Amino acid sequence: MNWLSDIIRPRIRSLVEPKEVPDNLWQKCKSCEGMLFHRDLEAAHNVCYHCGYHLRLPVKERLDLMFDDGKYERMALPQVAYDPLKFKDRKKYADRLKESQNKTGLKEAITVAKGTIGGQPVVIAAFNFSFMGGSMGAGVGEAIVVGAEEAVKTNSAFIAIPASGGARMQEGMLSLIQMPRSIIAVEMVKDAGLPYIVLLTDPTTGGVSASFAMVGDIHLAEPGSTIGFAGRRVIEETVRETLPDDFQTAEYLKEHGIVDIVVARSELHETLDRILNLLMGGASSAKSASKNTSGKKAAGGKGKSGGKGKNKKGAPTAKANSQVAAATEAVKSYKKPKVQKAETPKAAASKG
Repeated sequence: MNWLSDIIRPRIRSLVEPKEVPDNLWQKCKSCEGMLFHRDLEAAHNVCYHCGYHLRLPVKERLDLMFDDGKYERMALPQVAYDPLKFKDRKKYADRLKESQNKTGLKEAITVAKGTIGGQPVVIAAFNFSFMGGSMGAGVGEAIVVGAEEAVKTNSAFIAIPASGGARMQEGMLSLIQMPRSIIAVEMVKDAGLPYIVLLTDPTTGGVSASFAMVGDIHLAEPGSTIGFAGRRVIEETVRETLPDDFQTAEYLKEHGIVDIVVARSELHETLDRILNLLMGGASSAKSASKNTSGKKAAGGKGKSGGKGKNKKGAPTAKANSQVAAATEAVKSYKKPKVQKAETPKAAASKG
């Protein structure tokens, strides 16, 4: 046994050689470029503790933050055609789907879950930008429809949280069809007299912003989120003007009346609690907690789903039926105008 090579040399190497450090311990803020320790960043819900910049938040952490006590039930996503067009660019669409599924552990770019916020029943459809840029295909559109139907069925508010680059190009026209389908799904919720709230996150662009993301009863947005349809460079080249620095940000859209509230992530649950209880006729948990501390009875359990949520079954279809009936009557009453035939030269000569 050579003690120099077997004992002394390994000890020296352990002291001299640099130790491998995991790559995910630190993250740089995109705004202030400050270094963020992963545990501190996680405790701050992916908000920079130097400048307050809101980094993108995974779906699971977002749902844990929004639902009461982080308790919710995920809904099964409907089955759709896996690769209807057999699309291929540099890589097969089927392979891209498998890679995103393995990377995120999710089946699609959207997660639908149900639970309560402030004691009020809620269905949330949240996008995951890490799954093919949160693009909207047939699977995403079908999930939004299922979420809206569940909201109507259970008398719940419906909350959409887009984080998407738009329609999924690999599905062609099938992805564009999801834009009107999502609008119809939202109209079902509104016809039932239930709140439809949209939380705009970074980024919300393309076909998603041109459909269900802009028709909410109330629009919330996270600070600094990019929200728009076309890109900034494309718009500048089209209008041949230099746009403001804060163009297409949540703050800019709030100033121009598109966004109602720009809410920090730490205040999101409390804000939704207050809004939902105002719209659905309940007592917010914040008020109930203050009454409990003062020795009074909490009123949080009264009128859990009053007001708008108690519509008759079949209300979602009443508007559609009336529109169909009106269209049918219009077709029946339509009369084709009589076309006068031109006189022949012989008939004109006889008149003369």
